[in-house]
Amino acid sequence: LNRFYSFHFILPFIILLMVFMHLMILHITGSSNPLHSKMNVYKINFHPYFSIKDLITLIFVFMVFMFVNLQYPYLLGDPDNFKMANPMITPIHIKPEWYFLFAYSILRTIPNKWGGVM
Repeated sequence: LNRFYSFHFILPFIILLMVFMHLMILHITGSSNPLHSKMNVYKINFHPYFSIKDLITLIFVFMVFMFVNLQYPYLLGDPDNFKMANPMITPIHIKPEWYFLFAYSILRTIPNKWGGVM
C-alpha cells in the first residue's frame, strides 16, 4: 500500500507540472498551423497576450479563494458539524455498514468498558 499511496500523492503534482509545461511551450512556440501557410504577416505574437491573460485569471481565482477562506471559513461547511454531540446516540449521518452489524450488536450488549474493544 505504500507505493499506491505515494503514487496517489505525487500524481497530482506531476499532472500540475505537465500542465504548466504545456502552457509555457504553447505560449512560447504558438499553436500548429493547419493550413501550413508561411505568411508571418498575419500572425500576432501569441506569448505575451495569453500569458498575461492566464496570469491575471490565476491571480483572480487565487484572490477569490483566499477571500472565501479568510472571510467566510464556514461557508462550505457541513451543518452537522455544529450540532451539539449526544453521547447516548449515534448521529444520523453515520450509517453502520452491513458487515459490521454483528460487531455492533456484540459491543452494545456488553455492559462495561472492559468487554469492549481496547
